[in-house]
Amino acid sequence: MLELTMAAVTAADAGATAGMQMADAPSEPGAVLRVGRDRSVCRLATPDDWLFVSRVHLEFRCGPDGTWQLTWLRGSQPDPSSEVRLTVGAHTQALVYGGTAALPRGGSGEIVVQDRTEPRSVNVGFYHEA
Repeated sequence: MLELTMAAVTAADAGATAGMQMADAPSEPGAVLRVGRDRSVCRLATPDDWLFVSRVHLEFRCGPDGTWQLTWLRGSQPDPSSEVRLTVGAHTQALVYGGTAALPRGGSGEIVVQDRTEPRSVNVGFYHEA
């Protein structure tokens, strides 16, 4: 099971948890969870006017062995207007535009989608239940 929690954070409400959204999916091959502005395909949706987030920005996909991968999907623009960072424990790594990273089995962490032009972010916490 992969559990996600998401908060849309602006400088004015940093540290607040109001408006937090949650989603989960079983760790079965082919299971998918998406984060973005398009509510028709994303289980976790950001505000419509947060254009630094693509219609479908992040995709969590379960592989054939029950492990999950995170992909920053390429949007319609050649250069992104955000940055994506993955933190697991004390280790933080930047995810490249269009890149994929494996999530630790039985681990937890956070993905931050940071707007490059304003002090706002989308914070997605994850927990992979082994």
